[in-house]
Amino acid sequence: MGLQPLEFSDCYLDSPWFRERVRAHEAELEKTNKFIKELLKDGKNLIAATKNLSAAQRKFAHSLRDFKFEFIGDAETDDERYIDASLHEFSNFLKNLEEQREILALSVTETLIKPLERFRKEQLGAVKEEKKKFDKETEKNYSLLEKHLNLSAKKKELQLQEADNQVEQNRKHFYELSLEYVCKLQEIQERKKFECVEPVLSFFQGLFTFYHQGYELAKDFNHYKMALQINIQNTRNRFEGTRSEVEELMNKIRRNPQEHKRANHFTMEGYLYVQEKRPAPFGSSWVKHYCMYRKETKKFSMIPFEHRSGGKVGDAELFVLTYCTKRNTDTIDRRFCFDLEASDRPGVPVTMQAFSEEDRKLWMEALDGKEAVSIIFKVFFYSCAQLDKIGFTIIKKCISAVETRGINDQGLYRVVGVSSKVQRLLSLLMDSKTCNEVDLENSVDWEVKTITSAMKQYLRSLPEPLMTYELHGEFIVPAKSGSPESRVNAVHFLVHKLPEKNKEMLDILVKHLANVSQHAKKNLMTVANLGVVFGPTLMRPQEETVAAIMDLKFQNIVVEILIENHEKIFKTLPDATFPEPISMSVSPPNAPPRQSRRQGQRIKRPLAVYNLCLELDDADSHSFPREDTPTGSMDSLSSQSPTPAFSSSPPGLLDGDHLIMDSGDLAGWTTNL
Repeated sequence: MGLQPLEFSDCYLDSPWFRERVRAHEAELEKTNKFIKELLKDGKNLIAATKNLSAAQRKFAHSLRDFKFEFIGDAETDDERYIDASLHEFSNFLKNLEEQREILALSVTETLIKPLERFRKEQLGAVKEEKKKFDKETEKNYSLLEKHLNLSAKKKELQLQEADNQVEQNRKHFYELSLEYVCKLQEIQERKKFECVEPVLSFFQGLFTFYHQGYELAKDFNHYKMALQINIQNTRNRFEGTRSEVEELMNKIRRNPQEHKRANHFTMEGYLYVQEKRPAPFGSSWVKHYCMYRKETKKFSMIPFEHRSGGKVGDAELFVLTYCTKRNTDTIDRRFCFDLEASDRPGVPVTMQAFSEEDRKLWMEALDGKEAVSIIFKVFFYSCAQLDKIGFTIIKKCISAVETRGINDQGLYRVVGVSSKVQRLLSLLMDSKTCNEVDLENSVDWEVKTITSAMKQYLRSLPEPLMTYELHGEFIVPAKSGSPESRVNAVHFLVHKLPEKNKEMLDILVKHLANVSQHAKKNLMTVANLGVVFGPTLMRPQEETVAAIMDLKFQNIVVEILIENHEKIFKTLPDATFPEPISMSVSPPNAPPRQSRRQGQRIKRPLAVYNLCLELDDADSHSFPREDTPTGSMDSLSSQSPTPAFSSSPPGLLDGDHLIMDSGDLAGWTTNL
């Protein structure tokens, strides 16, 4: 199991487990920083110390071999798997090259040192600065909050209102900073794979030029180098698509955190200050606890946790709730308070303090307390398209127009149309009175990019994605594991489980995409690039989370499998004996075997990695997400088998979103919730 995704919604809870996951990401970046620092030192030794060239190369190879990238989620794509394996392959190459020692090129500074220094300074350095601001703001936020909560309720209303406003502004600033820091952490975790490996790849290319005796080795290494560059480009393309989805989700949560609250088995959870009474004359103290409540069982649990003391988790306490009562300011010199009574301690209420009046109302509602207030969540309805006769007509008309007028257009389906024109075309097509009158094949009024954007928008507007919410998880599984044949068989089997209309529409669309990919030399839309565009369009999870977005790259692979195996999947019935168990190998992948020219001609894989500059109309704003990632390689690697990830953590340390300590009573306590 890799690093756990950092959910934006958890920034607002700021729970102990959220802090644990943040620290895990920070530790991984620190490890990466140390690795790059060591790698830079070794690279400089290669340039400066020709007399110690052999020792420097061995050290450099050792650093490459021992480092392994961590990843977010539970599996890697084929491209990421080969990127991970590439460092070990580079190490082996250096050992072979050591036998034919020659003068090392001094141009390594430009190809290796500067890019890594720039990444370390601009990316990892920026994260360190963000961490300092985040830690400083954490201290400031909770210090101000405690000071605010200690204000006497007898102060003037104007003073209290000003204090409330100040705390609210500070809290918003803290949440804003927390969201940005979490986003930056996960962005760097994904970015480092290609940002670190690509300079190393350039360094190896430089070696071939300056080592005359290594000429034959360079030719043998060339096919692996090109395949790796394809892996890097595909990973970069998927990263760009994932990043835009993550940013969109972050903005949604920023606008309304309550509407995007993650579903879990707790009715209410969050921080409360608990009054702890002491013997006279010491009075009482207020200790911050992370509290969780389940309405079905009436079980209330709380854990003392202090952010400013290194995030140490105290002993948990669990009790069954009897009643909840609001405390007025005439009975206690603190605001936002309420009393709880446990079933095992009748007549001994526990006084708790919420962060604000709104927070208290939410707790009172969840705990069935007096003066509770109902939480009303806004539900938005969107007039969606349907898989009806008009829907099939729209898709067929758009496909016919694209294949007639724009099959060779560069960046087909990547270039987006002007929002107002797309909306106008969709409104005409979705109106049964005007649909048949729209001539897309011969009319110059509608550009190809407007037609393609309208078709994608129609598919996104369906009540559920074309490949359905129900089968979403099942489609993702074969993309993460298994042999190439088992992947195709699994997708083949699942396609025939789709509703008949969905399968018919998918058949029409995938057949068209296969035709588009056959013109990739002109339109640059390879199978891999079409997967990047149509993965989020044909598949999407029912709940938007960072973890779901991290599976976006596997959605792309499923679409690639559909395009590459269209005839088999849609024209034949699946094997009646399927599904078979998908093998999950934990052994690391072997690098593709090198071929000597004496063994025959190498398989030539084109390395045309195009960075297409697409000029979009600026006359109108675009309402659709823009697929503006660089057009990738000329090959799809979807049929290769990835290696699934397994957790290296001791069992029981992590359970879902919550930390379970193996040394205390918390493990048994959590099981009872």
